[in-house]
Amino acid sequence: MKGLAFLLLMAGLWWPGVSLAAPEVVGLRTGEHLGMTRFVLDLSKKVDFRVFTLSNPYRIVIDFPEMDWKIPTETASQEKGLIQSLRYGLFTPGTSRVVLDVAKPVAVKQAFLLTPIGPHGYRFVLDIGETSKEVFVDTSEAAALSAPLQATAPVAPPPVPQGTSKPLIVIDPGHGGVDPGALSRSGLLEKSVTLDVAKALKAELEATGRYRVMLTRERDIYIPLRERVAIARRAGADLFLSLHADSHPNRRTRGASVYTLSEQASDKEAAAMAARENKSDIIAGMDFSGADPVLTNILIDIVQRDSLNSSLNFANLLVQEMGKATRLVQNTRRSAGFAVLKAPDVPSVLVEMGYLSNREEEKLLQDSGHRSRLAAAVTTAVKRFFSERHL
Repeated sequence: MKGLAFLLLMAGLWWPGVSLAAPEVVGLRTGEHLGMTRFVLDLSKKVDFRVFTLSNPYRIVIDFPEMDWKIPTETASQEKGLIQSLRYGLFTPGTSRVVLDVAKPVAVKQAFLLTPIGPHGYRFVLDIGETSKEVFVDTSEAAALSAPLQATAPVAPPPVPQGTSKPLIVIDPGHGGVDPGALSRSGLLEKSVTLDVAKALKAELEATGRYRVMLTRERDIYIPLRERVAIARRAGADLFLSLHADSHPNRRTRGASVYTLSEQASDKEAAAMAARENKSDIIAGMDFSGADPVLTNILIDIVQRDSLNSSLNFANLLVQEMGKATRLVQNTRRSAGFAVLKAPDVPSVLVEMGYLSNREEEKLLQDSGHRSRLAAAVTTAVKRFFSERHL
């Protein structure tokens, strides 16, 4: 750190006594103020910000420099005035994002930063009030034109050792960053569970010496659904595993399941879950009005028959092995139109490791021993899959 500080000092980018640490968010609250809904963040230091709105559904998006969030996860569920819910987290490297879901068309009346005074530090303040749908759409479109989406930093695949053709397995920890996924009653986040299990699975697979393994994300950061698919395809993946831990309205429901791609869902629950997961990019405040139509068509319309058959074969093996390590739901192997499974040339499955809404399963998903057993079961299924392919 001393070397970094010296270089920044010489460049005039830092002065002694000024912290190099990322800004911290130490408080978050909403309230009613002068007929408007007010949103406030308590900050450790001064930051820049950018505010814009998105429609379908109505959202307000606030981008900041990368920040550390030192607030309880429960704060994301609060409702006040025009704000229905909110999410926050790392959006892209260097950018943290807050997304406010609003009940109706709103206008940003003012957004400003208060300097420290008395016991209060820096505070970001946003005031919103009702407006017409026409005004909201006009301002949303203007913001989208002036604020193009930032690209996520590409993930580099592991190197191919000389003289070997080890299969490449891409593990996708579901959700992340501003998209937390499911939330248990005790505050356990799906995005944390999936990342922890993904790391354990990566270590288990690499320990066999048979495979190269990469993760779509290595930390708590948001990755768009389309980018997760693109990461696997760019890397030349031989198998794609997306890990999740959903919630269910019936808290008694528990058990793991395995999904493959199908435009016709196997049952109503599979269709509902796919619909929730496919909203991930909307949750994070993404606007795909300028998306590459060629890529979009590939992701939506093309599924090669050979890849789909391979996906089904692996899903069957995975169900057999996971049944030895954890409880399974009835009708374990399911299918639905998951956006994250739409790589046309990579066998892909989505694994629901259990339900965070069930107390017993929530405890299991926090247990390192249970996670190890899950990783071992998936590894055995992978070994069987690639062994059978080479028969």
